[in-house]
Amino acid sequence: MSFATIEFGITDGIARLTLNRPKSLNSFNEAMHREVGAALDSVESDDCRVLLLTGAGRGFCAGQDLSERRVLPGAEPADLGYTLENFYNPLIRRLRNLEMPVVCAVNGVAAGAGANLALAADIVIAARSAKFIQAFCKLGLIPDSGGTWILPRLLGPARATALAMLGDSLSAEQAVEWGLIWRCVDDEQLLPEAEAMCAHFASQPTRGLALIKKALNASWGNTLDQQLDLERDLQREAGRTEDYQEGVAAFMEKRKATFKGR
Repeated sequence: MSFATIEFGITDGIARLTLNRPKSLNSFNEAMHREVGAALDSVESDDCRVLLLTGAGRGFCAGQDLSERRVLPGAEPADLGYTLENFYNPLIRRLRNLEMPVVCAVNGVAAGAGANLALAADIVIAARSAKFIQAFCKLGLIPDSGGTWILPRLLGPARATALAMLGDSLSAEQAVEWGLIWRCVDDEQLLPEAEAMCAHFASQPTRGLALIKKALNASWGNTLDQQLDLERDLQREAGRTEDYQEGVAAFMEKRKATFKGR
C-alpha cells in the first residue's frame, strides 16, 4: 500500500505509523485523515500487537491544516462540526478502543488536535524539546479531539482551564511533572526508547493488555460497583486466554513465558 501523507509498515508485530507532511508540521488535511484510517484498518486486521505513532521532521503534529479552512469574503464558513464528526472524532475513538497498546513518540511541537491526538495514546514519550499547546483559543475555538475530556481528568480543572484559555505551551518536562504524559527523554533517545517499549509490548500477552485498556477506559464513567463487576467479567475473559495458561505454566516451571497474543 502506497501513501502520500504518512509512512506505515508492520514488522514483528509492531505497526509503525509516521505522520509525514513535515513542511506543514504534519498538520492534518483530509488526505492524511483517510490514509491514517486506512493504516488503522491494517492494524486492526493484521497480526499486530502494538502501534507506534510519531511524526516526521521537527514536529509531531500542528493539528488542522488551516489552509483548508481559509474562508473567502462573502463565502459560507466551514462546518467544523462536520470535520470533527467525520474525521477527528472517529480517529480518537479508534485509538482509544484499539485492542493493543498505542505508544506515541512526540518528537516536537504537538499543537491543537495534534496535542490531543498524542494524548489519545496509551503511553506518551516526548523528546525534551517537545511542546504541547492547546492552541484553539488563539483562533476563537474550543479544544477538540477529546481535549476538554482528557485535560481536566489528567491535570485537574485549574490547570486544564488555564491551558485551554491561555493557549500557553507546556514543555515535555512540565508535562511529565503534571502527569500529562509518561516520560520525557533526550531528543536522540526518543525513537530508541519508543522502539524498545514497543518491542517489549510485542512480546507480552496482548489480549490481557487490551482488557487492561478496556477496564481503564471504562473506569472514568463507572461507579465502584460497576467497575468491580466489569473487572469480574474481564478477568473471566482473561483467564480463558492461551496467554494466561502460558503465563501460569511459565511461572510454575520457572522459565520465561512465550506469549502469542491470544
